Amino acid sequence: MNGGGKGANRLPRLLVVEDDAGLQRQLKWAFDDFEVLCAGDRASAIDLLRYEEPDVVTLDLGLPPDPDGVSEGFATLAEILRLKPDTKVIIASGHGERQSARDAIAQGAYDFYRKPVEIDDLALIVRRALNVQQIERENARLSQKSGEDHTVLGGMITGDAQMVKAARTIERVANTNVSVMLLGASGTGKELFARGLHEKSNRRGGAFIAINCAAIPENLLESELFGHEKGAFTGAIKTTIGKIEQAAGGTLFLDEVGDIPLPLQVKLLRFLQERVIERVGGRSPIPVDTRVVCATHQNLEKMIAEERFREDLFYRLAEIVVHIPSLAERPGDAVLLAKHFLARFAAEMNPAVKGFAPDALKMLDAWHWPGNVRELENRVKRAVIMAESRLVTAEDLDLERAEPQTAEFLNLKAVRELADRKAIRHALARTEGNISGAAKLLGISRPTLYDLLRQYDIQS
Repeated sequence: MNGGGKGANRLPRLLVVEDDAGLQRQLKWAFDDFEVLCAGDRASAIDLLRYEEPDVVTLDLGLPPDPDGVSEGFATLAEILRLKPDTKVIIASGHGERQSARDAIAQGAYDFYRKPVEIDDLALIVRRALNVQQIERENARLSQKSGEDHTVLGGMITGDAQMVKAARTIERVANTNVSVMLLGASGTGKELFARGLHEKSNRRGGAFIAINCAAIPENLLESELFGHEKGAFTGAIKTTIGKIEQAAGGTLFLDEVGDIPLPLQVKLLRFLQERVIERVGGRSPIPVDTRVVCATHQNLEKMIAEERFREDLFYRLAEIVVHIPSLAERPGDAVLLAKHFLARFAAEMNPAVKGFAPDALKMLDAWHWPGNVRELENRVKRAVIMAESRLVTAEDLDLERAEPQTAEFLNLKAVRELADRKAIRHALARTEGNISGAAKLLGISRPTLYDLLRQYDIQS
């Protein structure tokens, strides 16, 4: 098996997914500075993806058994991006198929080329795609290395490359006025990201105002956001400014924005478009300079399809979208965070507690954390209070035995690399970066561990 060779001397790999044998030969001849692989259908394309791990893919949407349609091509695109998301896929677009090409790009394709093929134009697109991918890979490598410092965006603790990438995105857009949408499950730290954005921005001298749209009754949410004039409704005994005005010159964080009712979505959209508001019961527009950051754990695209969320509002709120990974997707972070929480809670509540017992560390590693960081924090707090010895035990954490998690994978090499990386990160987290201790936990020699650290570019 080639193993998706990552060697510095190999040619870049181009996978041509095309059922026209003549066009396959033409492209194979034209790209002599690539290792060109050819597939005529989805099954053979996915086999080559797993076996060879191509850098760039050209994909004709009209594949058998649907050569006159696009269903098989879109299914192939989805499977490629699910198995190897960093692959740059370039879609073939015939006459009258521009909408299909646009739809493919919306679903994650890198670009499109027109048929009949102009080799020079396609070569330019392919080489640009390869260059972008190489830059992204290097940025990911550097982000992973910088993530070893364990703190990002003003103090968030992580050793995970995905979290570092999300934090770097926030830092890059902080001083712009674009609207940012944070997507992630409950408890992943969306408000911490929003606060970090505010602190990194030129609005940090203004207020940071957060509101949970799901926690406020629908009939009160409009007043909370926009304020109200005296006498606007029963009980409105004085004029009150809303959260949008309170955040003037600063940042407004709308958590669980998917819970805003449709009539109020219209009013929020008007504010985002015109930057003026009207208080409930008011008649005069009030200009307000407030930056909006929002978050949700809901699938807003599904809500748009069900007409429960306005599409125009979504695009106003989601100029930049940042995905925050769950704690289960961040190998080693549970132990890093647990040690941080233990130090804090022990100082406040039980100074006799000094650390975690080995069985507790193993459980922290294995647990799937459905409640994410919030659940971890609560578990550690409880354990510190309940601990009867210097070390917190698995029993103190009160977690059920973790079940093994399974996931789809690209190939055996990718599984091994992922397992190696997770095991090494867990061992380093548990030994606080001590190489000898980590090697002992892993059952390997120190030189072997050093070799693996160099191979995977992990900082100890």
